[in-house]
Amino acid sequence: MNKIDETAGARVAAENVITRPTDTRPLHRVFSVRRIAAISSNTLTELIRLKVFYFLLLFGLILIASSVVLARFSFQQEFQILKDISLGVISIFTSLLAIIATARLISQDIEDRTIYSILAKPVSRIEYLIGKLVGVLLLLAIGIAIMAALFVVVLYIREQAVVHDTTRQMATGPRDQLDQVLNAVRGSAFNPNLAPAICIIYIKACLLAALTLFVSTFATTNIFTVVVMVFVYLIGHLEAAAREYWLHEHAGGLITQLLLAIVALVFPDLQAFNVVDEAVLGTAIPLAMFLKTAAMGAFYMTVYTALAAVAFSGKEL
Repeated sequence: MNKIDETAGARVAAENVITRPTDTRPLHRVFSVRRIAAISSNTLTELIRLKVFYFLLLFGLILIASSVVLARFSFQQEFQILKDISLGVISIFTSLLAIIATARLISQDIEDRTIYSILAKPVSRIEYLIGKLVGVLLLLAIGIAIMAALFVVVLYIREQAVVHDTTRQMATGPRDQLDQVLNAVRGSAFNPNLAPAICIIYIKACLLAALTLFVSTFATTNIFTVVVMVFVYLIGHLEAAAREYWLHEHAGGLITQLLLAIVALVFPDLQAFNVVDEAVLGTAIPLAMFLKTAAMGAFYMTVYTALAAVAFSGKEL
């Protein structure tokens, strides 16, 4: 009797192994860096093909090149105007590119119905969003790298031109005086604050991309997303001035302080990322200030990305 029971038990165990082959399969990863990288690569390829990218890039390049013609003053003023125009163009270009490129991601995929084929595969919605956002951040990095490279080239050309003219004009003067003037020229052209200033401009653009992604999760059209982001952009830049006006000059009451606190919590203070003046004047950007600004940008990016994931998870497709 025991032998019969053992045989029956072995048969049942064998049948369970045959009827449950999925037990030996590897579990599906909920979060995969490889899938995110694939989505990011495809997103970057799609965005580079956009005509708006080339239009904005050409617009920025023309402005930087034209700044050489506009700057015809003493070499100190010339380099200041050149850096002011160039850094301003880089900031505007990256901000516009971050908003316009991100605003079309989800709505365009829904319109083309490519989102359904992507999500039908083993791709979670959070992977889809992060992949799209990373693709935009890569596009911004490429754009700002091109702009910064051209800026450095233009600045170097102007520096060499001023050095050449100065050397020719002071050829008969004392050598020590010539070296002193040349050092002043080189110091006015390049300063170590240009690199962190460009990094902060990039962080600001990344923050705007994350915020635009969040808005696009519940927006109906690209135009609506862009219009909302334009208002957010204006509020973010006027927030510090409004806070200074109402709190310090007019000593606002409790309700005013509460409203300003809500605005500061919802909308990032974009004026905090404006370090162009410091870079132009050659004022040193403290490391603590740079790290604080970078941390603030990373914080807002994380918050807006998380909000976008929550909103997109409940979105009906």
